[in-house]
Amino acid sequence: MQFDYVVIGAGFAGATIAERIATVLKKKVLVIEQRSHIGGNAYDTVDENGILIHRYGPHIFHTKLPHVWEYLSEFTDWTTYHHRVLGVIDGKTVPIPFNYESLHQTFPPALAKRIEEKLTHQFQYNSKIPILRLLEESDADLQFLADYIYNKVFLNYTVKQWGVRPEEIDPTVTSRVPIYLSRDDRYFQDKYQAMPKKGYTKMFESMLFRENISLLLNTDYKEVLRADLETGDLFVFGQPFQGTVIYTGPIDSFFNYQFGELPYRSLNFEFEHYETEFYQSTGTVNYPNDYDFTRITEFKHLTAQTSSSTTIVREYPQSYVPGVNIPYYPVKNDENHALYRKYMQRAKDLRKVIFLGRLAEYQYYDMDAVVSKALKVFAEKINS
Repeated sequence: MQFDYVVIGAGFAGATIAERIATVLKKKVLVIEQRSHIGGNAYDTVDENGILIHRYGPHIFHTKLPHVWEYLSEFTDWTTYHHRVLGVIDGKTVPIPFNYESLHQTFPPALAKRIEEKLTHQFQYNSKIPILRLLEESDADLQFLADYIYNKVFLNYTVKQWGVRPEEIDPTVTSRVPIYLSRDDRYFQDKYQAMPKKGYTKMFESMLFRENISLLLNTDYKEVLRADLETGDLFVFGQPFQGTVIYTGPIDSFFNYQFGELPYRSLNFEFEHYETEFYQSTGTVNYPNDYDFTRITEFKHLTAQTSSSTTIVREYPQSYVPGVNIPYYPVKNDENHALYRKYMQRAKDLRKVIFLGRLAEYQYYDMDAVVSKALKVFAEKINS
């Protein structure tokens, strides 16, 4: 079969771009995925106990973008879900991100009231303040609060998750879990918050199991595609390929680590099943200061599944080693971004290859942002 496009990777980026090409342009697309399943890290499956689990850790969908919500709603119905996270701090469980509810649960009433009034006066109610910004405050009470949250909530969690202190990574990373000046204890405040009713994998099947799309699973793309990095020529199954390749894997791997490896963080997951209806009171509980794992997620809270037993997962952050584990999070700092720019400059020489997604762009994308970027790339670079 002749193909017009080859897409490397069947996660959000690859599935979205492949579906648009096949549906809108009616072109033939070959999707190559090295794992045994579609969906990338959002893949979910029913475990041996009948519980729907997320194999690569919890994925909670949320977005402020109506066009992303409307697009994905073509492929799934939704179950409304507002994610709430608790953190175990000095033996207490308080809402995360740290907010006014956390404040009043942690400190004596008079102190909590005084700090709340100062926060609202200094900033603005319902605003989100990065911890490194709060540390700049000179007021004694606000400095006390900043030091407490930094040491009890952020510091050890960041060291476990990223292998470095908060000051050593890009501020966009630490700002993802700000201090929230509100009594809203939801983890996200986006307009659209829900889970695919039948799971992510079923949604991906609706996107990819269609005419004009062929899937190759359990396949290293280099067994199928060869790119001459000097001339830009492409070969598929040993034959010259005149179409376009959309690559969603690690950009340094595509160029055979020419300038060195881009650092990522990886995760190890430990699943456990319990013969009890629920293990914990909310979807996720963070452990910033205790244990080697960062958090425990109980899937039934997320999926609204009914069962007399339950499955949880503990997450253990670890270093990424190519060929050994999976790259999850790019480690963003000035040095690594400079290395990425070298690869992006090299990528500009390949006119028929589009680099898209978290790994290819070395970007910490949420799921909705990946979909939005894929839709934009389709509109501007493919269907223009």
